[in-house]
Amino acid sequence: MSHLLHVDASLAREGSTSRNLGGAFVAAWQSAHPDGTVTYRDLALTPPAHLDWEAISAASIPAQRHTPAQAESVKAREELIVELETADELLLSLPMYNFSVPSAFKAWVDQVIVVGRTLRQPPEFSVLAGKRATVIATQGGSYAPGTPREGWDHQLPYVAHVLEALGAADVELIRVEMTLAPVNPALASFTEVYESSLAAGEAAIRSRAAV
Repeated sequence: MSHLLHVDASLAREGSTSRNLGGAFVAAWQSAHPDGTVTYRDLALTPPAHLDWEAISAASIPAQRHTPAQAESVKAREELIVELETADELLLSLPMYNFSVPSAFKAWVDQVIVVGRTLRQPPEFSVLAGKRATVIATQGGSYAPGTPREGWDHQLPYVAHVLEALGAADVELIRVEMTLAPVNPALASFTEVYESSLAAGEAAIRSRAAV
């Protein structure tokens, strides 16, 4: 039975392109995997704690010697790690904030990367080895070659490196750009670019989720 972990990171509760596209992927995935299981982690609703000294120091101390603060940090971290370990497919739906990922997603990454457990050196396998990973990335503008802000995208390249480090080989990056065009008058001339990008993203999502 297939098990999908969906990690959502938009702060917007309504009208979020990344949330809507993530939901569309899950719906299509469930149609293709009627016996599958979906675990949903909303990082805006329950943001992970930023990595702190209690969590880091606890790794080198036997559990029976943990302080109450260390024990609490380990418990919270363990919940996120086990979700990642037990899933056999990962979906990330992420908006771009200030040229990068939401801080809650960065906190999630810091919590689930544990050297020697989720991240291992060959010939041992890291946590995403043999698992599919799909990233739905939305961007208010465009950072494509030839645009004024080419090279400013610190969202998708970063996420791709994280997934690679965690052992994922079957990765699909789905980008939808110019999402602010319909709502920002200064970007209205790019509405067709957005609509074309959205249509391509939706098609990629349907194709990917159906496998």
